[in-house]
Amino acid sequence: MNVLVIGNGGREHALVWKLKQSPKVERIFIAPGNPGTAQLGTNVPIAVEDLEKLAQFAVENQVGLTVVGPEVPLTLGIVDEFKRRGLRAWGPSKAAANLEGSKVAMKEFLRRHNIPTAAFKIFNKAADAHAYITEVDGPLVVKCDGLAAGKGVTVAKTADEAHAAIDRIMVAHEFGAAAGRQVVIEEILKGEEISVFAFCDGRNAVLLDYVQDHKQVHDGDEGPNTGGMGAFSPVPGLVRQKDEDEMVRRILVPTMSGLLHEGRPYVGLLYMGLMLTDGGPKVIEYNVRFGDPECQALMLRLKTDLVTVMEACLDGTLDTVDLDWHPGVGICVTLASGGYPGKYPSDVPISGLPATMPATTTTDQAVVFHAGTKEKNGQLLTAGGRVLSVCALGSTLDEARARAYAACDAIQFTGKHCRRDIGKRTEARKAR
Repeated sequence: MNVLVIGNGGREHALVWKLKQSPKVERIFIAPGNPGTAQLGTNVPIAVEDLEKLAQFAVENQVGLTVVGPEVPLTLGIVDEFKRRGLRAWGPSKAAANLEGSKVAMKEFLRRHNIPTAAFKIFNKAADAHAYITEVDGPLVVKCDGLAAGKGVTVAKTADEAHAAIDRIMVAHEFGAAAGRQVVIEEILKGEEISVFAFCDGRNAVLLDYVQDHKQVHDGDEGPNTGGMGAFSPVPGLVRQKDEDEMVRRILVPTMSGLLHEGRPYVGLLYMGLMLTDGGPKVIEYNVRFGDPECQALMLRLKTDLVTVMEACLDGTLDTVDLDWHPGVGICVTLASGGYPGKYPSDVPISGLPATMPATTTTDQAVVFHAGTKEKNGQLLTAGGRVLSVCALGSTLDEARARAYAACDAIQFTGKHCRRDIGKRTEARKAR
């Protein structure tokens, strides 16, 4: 079949790379794609927000399956638009995607269905939010309501930091006027954060192997939040059987049944950002698509045909699917532009990339996915804050880390920076 993948980041490059391994796939189109995806399929210059053009392209090119990578087209209702035209698109409906589209709606959903999460309050006036912060006078988490590319959350250690976050969100509208109309202010949860993913078909869900993201820009989880500086999978010793049982019983099952009961059954990939607290797992956030860079680490390890899984999601037959994983460790390290997650330059020349990209992860080569790049006159240039996802598979975490960081060191561009401690949390847990 012909497949269309929507998006242009490292997550989408990883999905294209994995989908191309399927014997069911004849041609892959990517809209709009990037220089990396162009090596695996045909890039199409259509913006992810242009739902009508994307649907028309799918009709004209006999696309049998459309895979939606980023959250924006999902929250705009691309799956609904494709379904209206008789097209198969993998992802949740607009109504279900509102779990990520609005943090206020997400927290209210959690409250309605008694799903464990941090205590919270919602504000639509900056003055009221400031008054509450002054009253609490302590650490808080401040979240803008709408989409903010993973950067709309501030873990404020002091009241001054929380006040500043309110001003950025609701006064300066740093993340857009719509995203900053409301804020959620919640307690800080203590524990370890884990990214939990599940394929869903509306009624059934299948958990993927666990993966842990590194959000802060600097080693040791210091500095501001980013879209993600790296990830690794699996995460041994983190999730106890008791935690998993509670996660399924108190979070995954009521999430799926709650959405079904509300008339918006969830189909696609559900991302649950959880904090493993002393009182059990609690929901920090939902995302309605693969995380980036978690997707890259997971695609390295997934042995099951991805098209088969996605078709089972759409057909309501996930209960017949078993996921098969490479027994080793997958790691993803983000190479970022100088200044990221703040202001950063673009059009910086990149050198040192591997000449070829492995077709699968059966070799000991690093796999490099393009996240924010462009090509001009045959020269690869930076075109984003997160530039490249440098990934590797190893039989051990140390082996995977060594391969990934060797590739990171070989790749050069002015201002390049990355975290050097991706995966080190496992060692810290063993030491405790």
